[in-house]
Amino acid sequence: MVDLQTYDAILKRMLDRVPTGLDKREGSVIYDALAPAAAELAQMYMDLDIHTNLSFADTASGEYLERRTMEHGISRQPATKARRKGLFYGNGGIPLDVPIGSRFSIGELNYIVVDRLGSGQFALDCETPGSGGNRQFGTMLPIDYIGGLVRAELADVLMPGEDEEDDESLRQRFMSAINEQPFGGNISDYSVRINRIPGVGGVKVFPVWQGGGTVKCTVIASNYDPPAKALIDEVQAIVDPADHSGEGLGTAPIGHQVTIAGAKGANIRVDTTVALAAGMTAGQVQAEIEAVIAAYFLELRKEWAKQTRLTVRISQIDARILTVPGVEDVRDTQLDMIADNMTLDEEEIPLLAGVGVHE
Repeated sequence: MVDLQTYDAILKRMLDRVPTGLDKREGSVIYDALAPAAAELAQMYMDLDIHTNLSFADTASGEYLERRTMEHGISRQPATKARRKGLFYGNGGIPLDVPIGSRFSIGELNYIVVDRLGSGQFALDCETPGSGGNRQFGTMLPIDYIGGLVRAELADVLMPGEDEEDDESLRQRFMSAINEQPFGGNISDYSVRINRIPGVGGVKVFPVWQGGGTVKCTVIASNYDPPAKALIDEVQAIVDPADHSGEGLGTAPIGHQVTIAGAKGANIRVDTTVALAAGMTAGQVQAEIEAVIAAYFLELRKEWAKQTRLTVRISQIDARILTVPGVEDVRDTQLDMIADNMTLDEEEIPLLAGVGVHE
């Protein structure tokens, strides 16, 4: 309806209401009096269309989407801090314990020591919330002097940091909550509750996996990699602590013995033969081919929680390789030396183990 309410259409209707005996030509007093009003009305109809879309969850965005979902108790998930493992050494490479609360920097980010994991090994929280805290690895510099410290390294991601939830993710979560009706320990209930836990990127629920009352929940980290043990333990403690007792001490219903597991990485090597443009060599396209295959694997991992099993398809890999500048044709692509698609187990996700590019 709004599409029909254009400036020209409104002005024509207004002029049509003026008696035919009066001057209505462009530049006349009547025309010049009606034209600004028609422009304002056309703008009003456009604003009305925008505000109509902002009132419905499937078309709303930003603050308006959040206000809509809050009516059903669903709020936008805030950014969370990454938790990382730090390794600290003194003279001769001997592990060194550092004080809790010590602060270190790497790049533009700062990390603070929050817990001791072992000799010279500590958990650190990134002071800046978001996924940026997952990316840096390597040598850290102490912000304050620490006696005896020779080297500090930022190592494993224990719990990934997450950016603030975007509109599409919030909308999808809202629609799922409305349509799937989670209740009393059904599959949807486990899925909704576990997906709310910071660091979790998806979950598969396996009911009665070892008989009545037993439930297995396999999670993937929010960066779509296999989760660290720290994240698995965190989810276990929230859902069903105390040795999977089923006593209802967590979010799981009384009588449900819940086991939390992590998605397993399937390391896959890709080999392919390409025909290149004149003057190009395999070394020149190697990095870009690796990048497009890694992006495809990431796409698959993002869909893992929605699929029974993931299938890595050679046709999809070939199609992406052909987008690399300088590649004119591709053939004989193999996955782990087999020229066929690879279907993974229910709890497996694909990880790129290497790419061989041949001419």
